[in-house]
Amino acid sequence: MSSQDIPEENLPTEQDAAGHTLEKTADDPFADPGIPPHEHRIQDIDERAAKRSERTVALLFTISMLATIGFIASYVILPVEKIVYVWPIGHISALNFALGLTLGIALFCIGAGAVHWARTLMSDVEIADERHPIAAEPEVRAKVMSDFKAGAEESGFGRRKLIRNTMFGAMALVPLSGVVLLRDLGPLPEDKLRHTRWAKGKMLVNMNTHEPLRPADVAVGSLTFAMPEGMSEHDHDFQTEIAKAALMIVRIQPDDIKDKRELEWSHEGIVAYSKICTHVGCPISLYEQQTHHALCPCHQSTFDLSDGARVIFGPAGHALPQLRIGVNEEGYLEALGDFEEPVGPAFWERG
Repeated sequence: MSSQDIPEENLPTEQDAAGHTLEKTADDPFADPGIPPHEHRIQDIDERAAKRSERTVALLFTISMLATIGFIASYVILPVEKIVYVWPIGHISALNFALGLTLGIALFCIGAGAVHWARTLMSDVEIADERHPIAAEPEVRAKVMSDFKAGAEESGFGRRKLIRNTMFGAMALVPLSGVVLLRDLGPLPEDKLRHTRWAKGKMLVNMNTHEPLRPADVAVGSLTFAMPEGMSEHDHDFQTEIAKAALMIVRIQPDDIKDKRELEWSHEGIVAYSKICTHVGCPISLYEQQTHHALCPCHQSTFDLSDGARVIFGPAGHALPQLRIGVNEEGYLEALGDFEEPVGPAFWERG
């Protein structure tokens, strides 16, 4: 026997937390549980606890103010070239570290203070808001079901199996057209992202003068951009290829090079790194000769060219790839092979 068959006067009753009787009806057999009794916080009944919470919130906001002042002071006082060692991060710009730390503390304390204020001092009394019934009237539901049954019968969906089965087949196959459209997103990259125009014996050509480079052409502290010999701006695929092969060349005193492999792959302190940032592929164009830092102007990723071009700041995920170089018989700088890892940003199939 269902609850609809039980006389309404015989339905069991329940009481809420306040002692009010909650009746179950034939149309609604589930009782309204009501709002649970309000539990007072210690701050609601003890003014000293409330004062402690008030002081805690004020302390967090005060720390935020001091951190903001520290942010401004760091920006004014700390020199850009100052490098400090911070465990476990390693060597990092003192200015960037101070700005990030103070701004992070300022924002965190504002958020923490607001949350503590809301949870301990603001009102937390539960309020019930009655809502109207969402079910349709019985007459409307009966009419909808009647119309649905009549429409299904008139369509012959159950009797005409040929139409039904072919409709199911058409609906199952039509999404495949969307899969075919994916082909127009472009050809598969295969392993093209892993190779560039650099190869053993290809000379480094200055991108401005279009002349091969000699070691004497690269001064200490200078930044030179190069491309592989044989490439021309008139080639139909020049933009595609230069986006992978663009090279930046700097000359560093050999004693200042910290990375052993970097020193082995260089020539008399001349090192060649990919110009393509490993964040989103922007061209790197800024170099600071005192610190040997290269900066991407798009999102401020910073690389230490004296230490394997490792990332010391910014969103870039990995170091810049280095190209192994040497000098040919004619005294020109040449590549000793291609990059040993893909250049530019990481991609889904990168191993």
